[in-house]
Amino acid sequence: MAEQPEPDLLRDPESYARLLRHVHEAVLSGVPAPRSPRSVISQSWDRSLAARVDPDAMRPPLVYGAAELRAVRDEHPLAPVLPLLRQTLVSIADDAEHMMIITDVDGLILWREGANAVLHRAEGVQLTEGTRWSEEAIGTNAMGTSLATGEPVQIYSAEHLVRAYHAWTCAAAPVRDPETGLLLGSIDVSGPLRTVHPAMLALVTAAAQLAEGQLRAQLAVREERLRRNNMRHLEALRGEAGALLSATGRVLASESCGDLPSTVDIRRTGGAITLPDGRLGAVEPLDEGFLLRLRTRAPRQRPKLALEFLTDGAPSIAVDGREIPFTLRHAEILILLALHPAGLSAERLALLLYGDAGNPVTVRAEIHRLRAQLGDVVRTRPYRLAADVDADFLRARTALRQGTDAAKTFRGPLLPESEAPAVLEERESLTASVRRVALTGRNPESLWSFWETSCGVDDLEIVDALCDLLPDDDPRRAVVLTHRARLR
Repeated sequence: MAEQPEPDLLRDPESYARLLRHVHEAVLSGVPAPRSPRSVISQSWDRSLAARVDPDAMRPPLVYGAAELRAVRDEHPLAPVLPLLRQTLVSIADDAEHMMIITDVDGLILWREGANAVLHRAEGVQLTEGTRWSEEAIGTNAMGTSLATGEPVQIYSAEHLVRAYHAWTCAAAPVRDPETGLLLGSIDVSGPLRTVHPAMLALVTAAAQLAEGQLRAQLAVREERLRRNNMRHLEALRGEAGALLSATGRVLASESCGDLPSTVDIRRTGGAITLPDGRLGAVEPLDEGFLLRLRTRAPRQRPKLALEFLTDGAPSIAVDGREIPFTLRHAEILILLALHPAGLSAERLALLLYGDAGNPVTVRAEIHRLRAQLGDVVRTRPYRLAADVDADFLRARTALRQGTDAAKTFRGPLLPESEAPAVLEERESLTASVRRVALTGRNPESLWSFWETSCGVDDLEIVDALCDLLPDDDPRRAVVLTHRARLR
């Protein structure tokens, strides 16, 4: 969910802008600030500074001139929805002294339209077509930050990292491809500070949803045309198992196939494939799309999913021994699915991840991206794991239930960066249970294992127990005694 601006912004925009300038100066100077920036802003500043954005001297790079930009626009997937966005936003932006901006996925401004006075003023800060407004190019701004986070965002005054844009307010929302779930670009409304309006964020969010809806409708029309044009290939199979696929592998029609995934992996154009349920087939390229011929069912072992999340170091995910890159949100989802092997609905998963503010639409998008990483390890309807799961937090839970030594598995708190309500609850419960068992068991090895984690290192009760139980000739006792003296 998008993080909302502070209520003070709408009550007294000028005073709020002055406060934000004080916060900006304090944070960048490394001195105590009158308040903390919003978390979405603080994280964006961190990313921008790590990309070496200079708050005093940066200007957006000009990537394309007018002639080159025309060709880029014509080929961009958002071009077909430009009339809808003009109808939805430009008249409103013009009346409110704003301008509408549409970018590609890299933050390149493709189109901008709106009030002439604002367009002219924007040229003075290079807020123009052909320039790139990603965070790494120009720091925190609504377009770049919405693309970096995948969420709608409003940026006001000194929330922009670069000082040249402190006189602007902007709101942007990302637009995703309805077929693949991948980002296509962003829709932004920008204007001078005095034009800030409480509906800006809702307006661009609604516009992005309308654009995605029209793209979805256009996709349905294209796929129906492709299906009609290619049905003869499916009928020519004369009852044999097969399916028509779109250019991206979406199943458009099938015959005698039983259950099929909604999308077949056709990264190789033609050739033998194995479906997630083990059936073998061949993909043949057509003039448009592909024809899938199914053959036999082959035995298929369930993948092995290894989750190592109880650690003070870097967590890890592996499928069949292969390390998988992941985001914090994907790690949270895998924890919850591992804890609920029967599966979770989008609504339930949204509640566990985000609390009462959870949105099932956001969860579905995250699951789509997670499945792109893990494939059919994550199944849908309901969301569940189709793998043999080896998770350190599950092993710790089993050890606690069986009364064996859980401290051997516990090498740190469960995913400590997570603020998801259900993960936070599981982390606190697991840490407290391991601590309690270590203290009541009076086993020096268990206590030492727990003391070596960030959860136990400054726990005076754990330290006292170790001092009592470790024999005098154990070299670890001197270490613990010294640490206890520092704690006291």
